[in-house]
Amino acid sequence: MATLGRALLFAVSSATETAAGIMAKQSEIADLVAHDVTVAFGGLTALGNVSLRLERREILGLIGPNGAGKTTMVNCFTGFQEPSSGEIRVGELVTSAWSPERYRKAGICRTFQAGRLFREMTVLENVEVTAAGLGRSRQVSRRLALDILGYFGLADKAHIVAGTLPYTDERRVGIARALVVAPAFVLLDEPAAGMTNAECDELMRAISQIPGSFACGVLLVEHNMRVVMGVCDRIHVLDGGRTIAEGTPTEIQTNTAVINAYLGTGNIRPK
Repeated sequence: MATLGRALLFAVSSATETAAGIMAKQSEIADLVAHDVTVAFGGLTALGNVSLRLERREILGLIGPNGAGKTTMVNCFTGFQEPSSGEIRVGELVTSAWSPERYRKAGICRTFQAGRLFREMTVLENVEVTAAGLGRSRQVSRRLALDILGYFGLADKAHIVAGTLPYTDERRVGIARALVVAPAFVLLDEPAAGMTNAECDELMRAISQIPGSFACGVLLVEHNMRVVMGVCDRIHVLDGGRTIAEGTPTEIQTNTAVINAYLGTGNIRPK
């Protein structure tokens, strides 16, 4: 796995001066921060004074009931939603008003609950065209696309048309597309939705190795507590748009406010 991460970094630095410059800037980014972020839609407060910090090489879980504000937080981190107040910071830069494209170029990538693949293209072409976005040659882009599909157990589906994939494979291709650009941070929106226990086990193995293999921080939004407790270093809990807890998986499992608001009893499995 570490070999794949080094290959991605080498390919970017070898592609073009522009791509190398982007990677140099990405390598300097230490954290992704929300500071007292509030998002209001008319009379509805989707997020209220939320602060959280994602570091490089860590996996931070973001959990909470439906409507807690998780997707709104991800949208703020990726330019799809500007905070009403508070700040988003990428390293030392205040980025609250950045566009999605500017976040992407800075190395902040995300997946979506819907795969958003190019449905008429093959799986390989979907990942390859993303890899080429930093100016890599077609040969380098294809090699990296094949490598990362292998990382997610999708090599045998490389030449299948993406529109024919089952839902769970769409999710994995979406993660592969996000990682092939060697991001500083990747934000995963419910990657385990609809997966069997065996598929979740494979996904957990892949996600747990992302920080070490890709020098990348992971924000994991997920309802499957088995996955969250199994891979996250820390967990941030939202309810009604506000933070109710933050801590290690062990601390979250025993937090009374979290249990009452979301987890219930007997609903989680220790890490």
